[in-house]
Amino acid sequence: MPRVGYHASHEQYAPGDLIRLVELAERAGFRSGMCSDHFHPWSERQGESGFAWSWLGAALQATSLPFGVVTVPGGSRYHPAILAQAAATLASMFPERFWMATGSGEALNEAVTGAHWPEKAERNARLREAVEIMRALWAGETLTHHGRFHVQEAKLYSLPRTPPLVVGAALSEETARWAGEWADGLITIVREKESMRRIVDAFREGGGEGKPIFLQAQLSFAKKLETAAEAAFDQWKFAMFTSPVLAQLRTPAEFDAATAHMRKEDVANRIRTSADPEQHLEWLLGDAELGFEEINLHNVCRSEQERFIEVFGEQVLPALNR
Repeated sequence: MPRVGYHASHEQYAPGDLIRLVELAERAGFRSGMCSDHFHPWSERQGESGFAWSWLGAALQATSLPFGVVTVPGGSRYHPAILAQAAATLASMFPERFWMATGSGEALNEAVTGAHWPEKAERNARLREAVEIMRALWAGETLTHHGRFHVQEAKLYSLPRTPPLVVGAALSEETARWAGEWADGLITIVREKESMRRIVDAFREGGGEGKPIFLQAQLSFAKKLETAAEAAFDQWKFAMFTSPVLAQLRTPAEFDAATAHMRKEDVANRIRTSADPEQHLEWLLGDAELGFEEINLHNVCRSEQERFIEVFGEQVLPALNR
């Protein structure tokens, strides 16, 4: 069975509230944690966006859980040498408890520096180069590098015994196959089962055989189905977009405008929406069949987050943590 964890959504909660929620999640039986790394929320209605790297140190100290973060080392928001130092510090303080998922990013977060926002192929090339820079620094090299990024005589002095896993984030078969070449593992998000199977298979065919695979599982759970459906529609309807659209919109206001035409029932069919814990368990058991090592649950319903943690701790996790 996979390790089942709690996804901390910086877009939806203030940083201090998220610390309290991950502490509750650990006590309820969640066995891992994960968070987003955003500059902006997806929607003005979400209203938060704490700095993930500050928060991760606090979360790792406040719990005994392993944590991952979805980040972009190849954008303009972070230089890969600086991100390598941040990751090395966390991995040094909390051995074997920190991993990072790397993606090509969205303009929503990366375009805030005013730098040119490149096409997908160039963003992938920047990502691959950034990962190579980070790995060289984690290996203790004194690095000078001139390419898409420039590094001059850089050396990290505070190094972990074991560098963090660099997991490739993929929403398509093409990206998953490419990530199989260089990533230490794969992370994807919930889709219909056959779509997830194709992404996992593509990663393995591309060179990822035997490497761990992770799942970020968005869901909407509440005491009443209508409440869960309304929360999915209000908080996470941008999930209806394809990856290219997600990557190009630049502000929460643009996302709100672009989703104005969507229907509640369509979003509820895209996000796992149910008031029945047994239904959520059935979905997760199906995910387990695909071989995911870790599944981090993200309940997009803000109004009943504590109840979600409690109910899943009592009725869902015991069947998965055997």
